[in-house]
Amino acid sequence: MVSSKFETDDPYTYQIGFGSYHATESLKGALPVGQNSPQKPPYGLYAEKLSGTAFTAPRHENQQTWCYRILPAAAHPKFTAVDDENFNFKARAANFHMIPNQIRWDPFDLDQQATFITGLRMVAGAGDIVSKSGVGIYIYAAGKDMANEALYSADGDFLIVPQHGDLDIQTELGYLYVRPQEIVVIPRGVRFKVKCPTGPVRGYILELYSNHFTLPELGPIGSNCLANARDFEAPVAAYENVQEEFTLYAKFDGRLFSSTMNHSPFDVVAWHGLYYPYKYDLGRFNPMGSISFDHPDPSIYTVLTAQSDHAGTAIADFVIFPPRWLVQEDTFRPPWYHRNTMSEFMGLICGSYDAKEGGGFQPAGASLHNVMSAHGPDASTHDKASNIELTPHKVGTGSIAFMFESCMMIGLTDWGLEECLKVQKTYNKDSWEPLKVHFTGPKYGSAGEIVKSGHNGVLKDTTNGRTSD
Repeated sequence: MVSSKFETDDPYTYQIGFGSYHATESLKGALPVGQNSPQKPPYGLYAEKLSGTAFTAPRHENQQTWCYRILPAAAHPKFTAVDDENFNFKARAANFHMIPNQIRWDPFDLDQQATFITGLRMVAGAGDIVSKSGVGIYIYAAGKDMANEALYSADGDFLIVPQHGDLDIQTELGYLYVRPQEIVVIPRGVRFKVKCPTGPVRGYILELYSNHFTLPELGPIGSNCLANARDFEAPVAAYENVQEEFTLYAKFDGRLFSSTMNHSPFDVVAWHGLYYPYKYDLGRFNPMGSISFDHPDPSIYTVLTAQSDHAGTAIADFVIFPPRWLVQEDTFRPPWYHRNTMSEFMGLICGSYDAKEGGGFQPAGASLHNVMSAHGPDASTHDKASNIELTPHKVGTGSIAFMFESCMMIGLTDWGLEECLKVQKTYNKDSWEPLKVHFTGPKYGSAGEIVKSGHNGVLKDTTNGRTSD
């Protein structure tokens, strides 16, 4: 069976397909037939439209869902700002440290005293929330269930990558059970709460301020492979009719606000549309690769993308490096050394990453190689890959590394750079300073004509007049 091997079973059922139009009701007949807003919806429900794009967005981009709920989402008192040092949503450019250094973090701590909300810490970000441009990168760590609470982000979509512990997520539109080696996307505005059914949880979050995630175009690959649309799962309708006190939290312009309401926000009895949360098992990703020579660009491992206005340039890509076979001939098989106009934030869910076998890149840790910051395999990995016998072999067994890649220059928060106490001070020293010079050519070179004479190895540079043995 092509899927990840999970320690726990998923208790829920789902609707299938990425970008599919779904319709679901938890009470038979709750969905109106043939219209969206009847004068009196079934069961005395309220009709409410949830729009993830502008009303006039092109049809192929338009994302909206009609909800039929016990009370409208507007039925709550006004929001007030939450002034609490436990919350870390500093997301404006003035709060970022913009530095060219390569950064790597030791594994982030678990926090058994926090809920999902209080355990959120912003590591880095870019762009501007108000203009809906950019990304935010977070670590979450929690050990307590959210009680009568719900959270939504008006700032962007949450792409959550669990690293440790299962997430039992209740949303307005139904339940999702998400385990390490799965991901979940909760769109902008959708209310949700998180429980920790197997104990403490920890993971990574990419918040997308711009547009929404899509599947990448496949080009010459054809109509299948990478992440297939059929493998994405969306919740079925599930509601609770509870008149108790609930706290609703709103993440708005990088700040947290709260309102206390007298009923459950999870009261959607039926819904239909294209705007909903979804999850995906990374074990179902079908990777492509070279079967002759050289190493393809890492973009070949893109699961989800959010494109900028410039085609082929992403505000955010979500890329994974799953178990895969390497068979290239006469090829340095790990990722090559490079400098990139895109920023690369990497994390490790489990196992080890084949380009960083020296031990410094660990599960629950991370690294950031910003715009044009040079990086690549560490010295020990380079030495091994340069001398290994090139037989077909499988890499990444028992491992999944991932990357949040963005065209934007990424800034670090105070917490990400200093307060978390996880930044490795010797990252460069351990990784690349040990690299040795193996060059066998002459001491000097130029763009002039170089002539090899006879069999004595003498090189003549006609531009600078020097000869070298």
